[in-house]
Amino acid sequence: MRAVTFTTFGDPEVLSVADVPMPQAGEGQVRVRVTAAAVHPVDLVARSGYMGPLVPAGPRYVLGADVAGVVDETGPGVTGLARGDAVIGMSNWPDTKNGTQAEFAVLPASVLARAPRSASAAASATLPLNGHTAAQALRLLGLGAGQTVAITGAAGGVGAFAVELARARGLRVIAISAAEDEKFLTGLGAEFVARSADTAAAVRAIVPSGVDGLLDAASVGFTAMGAVRDGGVFVAVTPPTPPPSERDIRIELVLARADGAELAELAGLVDQGLLTLRVAKTVPLESVDQAHLTLAKGGVRGGLVLVPADEEGNR
Repeated sequence: MRAVTFTTFGDPEVLSVADVPMPQAGEGQVRVRVTAAAVHPVDLVARSGYMGPLVPAGPRYVLGADVAGVVDETGPGVTGLARGDAVIGMSNWPDTKNGTQAEFAVLPASVLARAPRSASAAASATLPLNGHTAAQALRLLGLGAGQTVAITGAAGGVGAFAVELARARGLRVIAISAAEDEKFLTGLGAEFVARSADTAAAVRAIVPSGVDGLLDAASVGFTAMGAVRDGGVFVAVTPPTPPPSERDIRIELVLARADGAELAELAGLVDQGLLTLRVAKTVPLESVDQAHLTLAKGGVRGGLVLVPADEEGNR
């Protein structure tokens, strides 16, 4: 089968679509025929060689965390899923190096969920990693209805999901993003703050006492800390390393983990119209280098999604 691979670190040209052995579903595993796989910043970081000992030089790596596709084979012990079922899932790639940007991918059945019925495969492929990150960040925040959360990078993949999930929990949401994102974010029910050099001052202008919690989806870091009230909570999305604590603010770091039950809940919210999936562009598997270049430029709103061709060359 064909897969997005690299054997040396560097710019996007180190990527190639190579023939690799067909994976087999083992105990508790499912082989998925991939119809769409999202590209994320973590792919760029891995390809560039910036993950340190997590991704050492040498082996051939297959990239990709997110997958949308169709069950092709189930291993022993798998129940509830059958050949032909449309599913989505996430690979814990930094740990497993088990990539999904390929024609087929094998994942534990426990990380898979049925795909949203109301969305295309390309749109569904944008949900797992960003959805898990947003949901797990909100759990770390631990805020309840009526409390206030600020979200940096609120129009991005993680940020926009977090806005909608927070609003569904009854939180007041202060969305921080570029000026051109105001209409989109207010449409999700958030109050809008334009991104500036002084995030804390911009937020305090409308919440003088400080927000109860802040999700730093844009990795603003220390300069955003001042937006949080004394004794509040600050959740960072890696990279970079979260800032040191001050004023008894609790600091948390979210590292998303695959969870099929959670993903099924998120897919359900999509079908209820409570979670919005956005596709910026679909890209043939063979053009993965162009997807990396586009993502590196920044400003992408919605997912960049790789679409493998079938045996007849159709996508």
